Amino acid sequence: MNKINQILQEWPDGTVLTTEWLKEKGVSRQLADSYKKSGWLESYGNGAYKRPHQEIAWSGALYTLQEIGGYSIHIGGKSALEKHGLGHYVRKGSKERMVLWKKPKEKLPRWFTKRKWDKDLEIRSATLFNHEDLLTTIESEGLNLSVSVAEQAILEYLYDVPKREGWDEANYLMEGLVSLRPNVLQSLLKQCTSIRVKRLFLYLAEQQQHSWFKRLDVSDIELGKGKRQIIKGGTLNKKYQITVPEIKREDR
Repeated sequence: MNKINQILQEWPDGTVLTTEWLKEKGVSRQLADSYKKSGWLESYGNGAYKRPHQEIAWSGALYTLQEIGGYSIHIGGKSALEKHGLGHYVRKGSKERMVLWKKPKEKLPRWFTKRKWDKDLEIRSATLFNHEDLLTTIESEGLNLSVSVAEQAILEYLYDVPKREGWDEANYLMEGLVSLRPNVLQSLLKQCTSIRVKRLFLYLAEQQQHSWFKRLDVSDIELGKGKRQIIKGGTLNKKYQITVPEIKREDR
């Protein structure tokens, strides 16, 4: 029992263990089944275990995917901005959600994808950048989870405008982003694969006249050619060649 005791000491509460991780610790599938029969482990789906009588929250499952599974999945978009304390303008809906980003090539395990979690998880599967994601670690519910840095999070957020996120919210969020790092933004914008996202970001940033915007070298950012529709039926912004909501002038 020394082996299982050591595993239990290394195993963070509220997280999932996988057969792959157990194998690395010298525990075969047969031995894991023996531990399960003895009451040390409890099955949590194919290839996964949990501590007996312990509930698994979304954060514990995400921790397992990141730290044990090595997946690219991370908290991104609006949820990442909120984790950084930059989502205070955002209206929260009745059902709390968490936006997660991952690489399209990665297939998440069924024990994660087929389970109902304590939050509404929305998974974006897209390659928005030509380099590795810029992530930081934030403590959430007692666990250290990987989260997009603020500069990446706002670009991930704009990827969802207007289908999943609102135009007004995007403006409110951008208004509060006064301390973004221009050197990080420059690198991300150069590596961003979405012409639409880059143009939309630059348009909104210019509207807010943040000091960091003036330090961006827009000439070194590929913005493509032709028009891009952001808002259906909107008016064309000639500088960035995107359709935006028509500005309504109030009667004097």
